[in-house]
Amino acid sequence: MAIGKAVQRGTLIYIYDQEGTAITSISAPSRWPTDGLKAYTPNNISVQKGSLLYSYDKNGRQTGISHVPTA
Repeated sequence: MAIGKAVQRGTLIYIYDQEGTAITSISAPSRWPTDGLKAYTPNNISVQKGSLLYSYDKNGRQTGISHVPTA
């Protein structure tokens, strides 16, 4: 089942399916104001932690990591 919604509450990001059932949660410590949930699609969640952008699948498994682009 695809990601229906991702919501950050404090230092946790909750992932819900399309029916609104909670699937899992991801830790998102916020040391910087820019840290936290950045975006989500039906298949992927992007979370910034410092200067890194982490990608997770619908089950909360990390699928990638990259540097946050700077302006």
